[in-house]
Amino acid sequence: MTSTHTSAVANPAPEERLPGSASTWRVTAPEPRIPADLHVDTTLPPRERLARWKARHALRRTRARSAFDASRNPERGLPVAPARRAFAFVRELASTRKAGAVAMIGLNVGAAIAALVVPRLLGNLVDDAAQGASLTQTDQVLMIVIGVVLVQAVLAALAKRASAVVGYDLLASAREYVVGTVLRLPLGHVEAASSGDLVTRITSDVSKMSTAVRWSLPALVTSLSMVALTVVALLLNSPLLTLPLIVSGVMLFFAVRHYLRNAAPGYIAESATYSKINSTITETVEGTRTVEALGLHDIRQARLDDDTAESAQAERYTMSLRNLLFMWLDLAFQLPLVLVVLLGTWGYDAGLVTIGQVTTAAIYLQQLVTPLDRLIQVLDHLQVGVAATTRLLGVAELPDDRTPRDLVPVGADVVGRDLRFAYRSGHDVLHGIDLHLRPGERLAIVGPSGSGKSTLGRLVAGINRPRTGEVTVGDVDVMDLPLPVLRTQVCLVTQEHHVFMGSLRDNVVLAREGDATDAQVRDALVAVDAGDWVDRLPLGLDTPLGRGRTELTPAQAQQVALARLVIADPHTLVLDEATSLIDPDTARHLEGSMTALLTDRTVVAIAHRLHTAHDADRIAVVIDGRIAELGSHDDLLAADGEYAHLWRTWRS
Repeated sequence: MTSTHTSAVANPAPEERLPGSASTWRVTAPEPRIPADLHVDTTLPPRERLARWKARHALRRTRARSAFDASRNPERGLPVAPARRAFAFVRELASTRKAGAVAMIGLNVGAAIAALVVPRLLGNLVDDAAQGASLTQTDQVLMIVIGVVLVQAVLAALAKRASAVVGYDLLASAREYVVGTVLRLPLGHVEAASSGDLVTRITSDVSKMSTAVRWSLPALVTSLSMVALTVVALLLNSPLLTLPLIVSGVMLFFAVRHYLRNAAPGYIAESATYSKINSTITETVEGTRTVEALGLHDIRQARLDDDTAESAQAERYTMSLRNLLFMWLDLAFQLPLVLVVLLGTWGYDAGLVTIGQVTTAAIYLQQLVTPLDRLIQVLDHLQVGVAATTRLLGVAELPDDRTPRDLVPVGADVVGRDLRFAYRSGHDVLHGIDLHLRPGERLAIVGPSGSGKSTLGRLVAGINRPRTGEVTVGDVDVMDLPLPVLRTQVCLVTQEHHVFMGSLRDNVVLAREGDATDAQVRDALVAVDAGDWVDRLPLGLDTPLGRGRTELTPAQAQQVALARLVIADPHTLVLDEATSLIDPDTARHLEGSMTALLTDRTVVAIAHRLHTAHDADRIAVVIDGRIAELGSHDDLLAADGEYAHLWRTWRS
């Protein structure tokens, strides 16, 4: 059974709506029969109310698990790692910090033992007072109690500091791992996944993971130490008065087991709904002009409302799990104290326990409530943290589309054989293209929008692996070359660009950081016609760029991207609409200025502006994923085929 939101389904399918919710779920496979009206009316008989409540709960759990299963399917987006991978990840991080972990555990155990000494002293004091102890003896016991409390306070402070050090150290390593993982992601997989999903994982999920690592793990050690030692102290005080803990333990076992079994898929499904909301918001903001032009305000708002309602439903499910857990926790915390008083009264009458032992057991049970309550909170936070960590680690499980080997290309020939590629399984956008680029030639790729021009350029540049066939440079498959080596052979510049925080120099020398001199950087900028505006910058090459600093126009940013290409100095360049953000006259002048620079390099130019094709050595006309024509400008005009039609249309 799979469930998807209505806005993502093209062909309507039978619907089910949970009463009281605006969220509608598409059901693409039979679900268990659920009463049409699941509203729990308080006027109904108790048995029917219970049946409907169970049906609502079952529906929520089924849908949460469906969303959980869907979130683990890479075809639907980025995958989710198994929970055991999250625990293994934390163990790997903790194993390198054994000294800090030992200190944290030792200090927490010491603080717990000191806290448990006081109730035992008070219990003994009660027994001594009942037997007529002197005031001097009482004062001595009170002084010892004060000393133990001070020691416990010092140990607790040191334990918190050790826990914070270990927690923040683990968090720093975890964040470094996440950043490194994101930077190593195969670009093809990143672009195929939802941008909202990736943004949610590296923002919201990182925040949840940091909370779990920074707070939950140290608190888990503290709480477990206190709970375990308190139980031991109860047994040493009186085995009889420890019996009420069995009742409490059974209640906690079943309540927590039910919660843990259902919470993980619930929290992962909840995070998945946040990804959908972020995707919808991102798409709407990025397409604001389209929304405005086509009057799509109401449609986009309705989709966001649906996504928000679905997220609210997922949150209601996890909240119902927590509320049910808290109900049983309150009962499990309060019942043992009542039982200890009753059992203690009977035991005292029977001569099995003293009043001091009953007093000590009652204090221990009161002390046990706080660490137990914190332990349950920790488990709740850990569930959220584990769900977030599995989503983060799932990013690392994306299959690498490269098989880098220690190979060195011989020559600069770029050859593509039987190239087929599909963004969706079973829907090829390229159909068996063969292409041989001669070193030093300029090849223009033209054709209608959506014909596969950019896809072909991406395969040549080694961005994506073809479904069949291969692209070789110097007789080596581009997907077998490590990226640092490949980018010195073939580089791609698209109409998309990014200006990083840093100086102008830093932005230009990205490809060869440390190798390029200021003179080479300036020559590269001059080569792409950026010399005039660079000279007007207040600090020249040291001018800081980026948000909140000196901001470049789209045309200037594209010139910086082209200057990076000059510094990279590959023998083959793939220019995918690389001058699209510059006006036609400036673009024409820029391409003319780059002619000398591009001499002796292989250039693949993908463009709608056919003056680029006019100047090329050969022109490949791509129609519906196939090369329909290949030849020079004059030859293709004489053939009076597709290119001639495109040329006449463009000139008119």
